Amino acid sequence: MSAPVPLDRAALDHHPLPSIAGGDKDRHGQILIIAGSRDVPGAALLAAHGAMRAGAGKLQIAAPDVIAVPLGIAMPEAKVVGHASHRDGGFATSALDALGELASRADAIVAGPGLESNNAAAPLAAILLASCKRLALDAALLRVLPDCAAEARTAGVSPILLPHAGEMASLLGCDTAEVEADPLAAGRACAIRYGATVLVKGVQSHVVAPDGSAWLYSGGGPGLGVSGSGDVLAGITGGLLARGADPLVALLWSVWLHGEAGRALAERMGPLGFLAREIPGEIPSLLKKASPQA
Repeated sequence: MSAPVPLDRAALDHHPLPSIAGGDKDRHGQILIIAGSRDVPGAALLAAHGAMRAGAGKLQIAAPDVIAVPLGIAMPEAKVVGHASHRDGGFATSALDALGELASRADAIVAGPGLESNNAAAPLAAILLASCKRLALDAALLRVLPDCAAEARTAGVSPILLPHAGEMASLLGCDTAEVEADPLAAGRACAIRYGATVLVKGVQSHVVAPDGSAWLYSGGGPGLGVSGSGDVLAGITGGLLARGADPLVALLWSVWLHGEAGRALAERMGPLGFLAREIPGEIPSLLKKASPQA
């Protein structure tokens, strides 16, 4: 199989974003973010900022009810819907039907950042995969995805998976060291196993399409290795999906935008010490420079 294509601005010319369609928020897409828990409420907020800075029009956050009100205050742009909580601070299984109903009305879904890996996680992943929506899965929902491999392969739209090396090892049933030794091979194996568009995160990040085609992003810098950075990336991906980008286009652009935002912050502030919450603010100007219609 061919070597990965460098993921740079020139590569993105072959995968353009959808053009901007009018000024109505409904025409920019509705995104549902299913994220957060009592212990990690900020994951939902970081994903939400990433989605809106990438250009999503309408934002809804579904979160355990123990954190819903603070999230609504922190993100006034969102409709925040609280759902029944388990004693661990994540979703209770009784929330699943309502979450599925919310998913049916969204244009795109990001699910997993900050969620608890409890008994609700695998059924939730299965419900979302069956929704035929543009979908990005992260964190807790990646850990349970081996239980939903058949649902992933038969999903109406190729799901986007956003694992780091440890989560990739869980997806493939191997050791983390094996993933780190050959991340491209791991990404291709994962894409085939789950019929997914896959990001293998790392110092160099690989994007792999379901057919095994691959891209390599080498930028960004060490400052992106900070708590919450992956939640922002998931949100950016979801925001582009909500705008109508197909999974591969959304993932290629989100990886590049996230990395270039890190590069811009490093140039202005230094290579380390900026916060994940500062990454989304760089996205609109990068979109403007990269594509006048973005």
